[in-house]
Amino acid sequence: MEISAVVPVFNEAESLKELHARLADALGSITSRYEIIFVDDGSVDDSFSVLEDIQKSDAHVRLLSFRRNFGKSAALAVGFRESTGRIVVTLDSDLQDDPKEIPFLVEKLDEGFDLVSGWKKDRKDPLTKTVPSRLFNFVVRSISGIKIHDFNCGLKVYRGDVARNLDLYGELHRFIPVLAHWSGSRVGERSVLHHPRKHGRSKFGVARFINGFLDLLSVMFLSAHESNPLHLFGRLGLFFLLVGTIINLYFAVEWLTGEPIRVRPLLLFGVGLVILAIQFISMGLLGEMIAKTGRRKEYPLKARLGFGSKERKGN
Repeated sequence: MEISAVVPVFNEAESLKELHARLADALGSITSRYEIIFVDDGSVDDSFSVLEDIQKSDAHVRLLSFRRNFGKSAALAVGFRESTGRIVVTLDSDLQDDPKEIPFLVEKLDEGFDLVSGWKKDRKDPLTKTVPSRLFNFVVRSISGIKIHDFNCGLKVYRGDVARNLDLYGELHRFIPVLAHWSGSRVGERSVLHHPRKHGRSKFGVARFINGFLDLLSVMFLSAHESNPLHLFGRLGLFFLLVGTIINLYFAVEWLTGEPIRVRPLLLFGVGLVILAIQFISMGLLGEMIAKTGRRKEYPLKARLGFGSKERKGN
């Protein structure tokens, strides 16, 4: 395949037929060798039935369906794994991302980038979404050093190997440009059209905003110390051990010179630091063992539909 489009879907039945038509037109204007992979993320409306009808009518469409809702990161991870295109495109299924922008993002990719993220410069969302999003993007941009405006735009274009090597889980889809950048990929950006939501309601909430910042801490830690956790926990442990040993040596010298040892706050603090040091070093050693085993999570599929095929049971 030349292009694989991966589209996560969760309760967007009313948007899917129009999205498919517009997406097929956009991809068909680039190449006839394309596939559209819809990943139904455990929808509880008629999304799966609509997608089945679309899949039966279009040989370019493949359909994956989760048994329950696992989240956008899981949907993207499975979609990337199933994709075969030299170029991979992602976009949301709510019709706010415009498929007509895809050819322009592909052109930008050919300028030497490995990932080009859309920038919703004129965003058609309420302030309850735009203001937290701007704050979130500012913090991520400041911490990561990546000079793009919109990290969480669903419309992105990737080189196939970059997409398939992303390790997504939890809510890490918000940090795809960061993960790609820290793995050595060149990340770019282009402004794209953004439309108001036509059907349904947004899945955005305060809890997801808070989780986003917690996931940022997770990304920072994993990117810096995933392969050698002992370097982080070991340094902290050695620091606590050094300070605790100095304090305890002070009391040992006092005892040797005839001063009785009494229970003092400083003595308890020194002993506590030594115990804490042992715990941190042990955590680092356990982390090293876990890091050696690697991690790959499998998500159970309710269905796996190929090009114009009938339903086959997934894992």
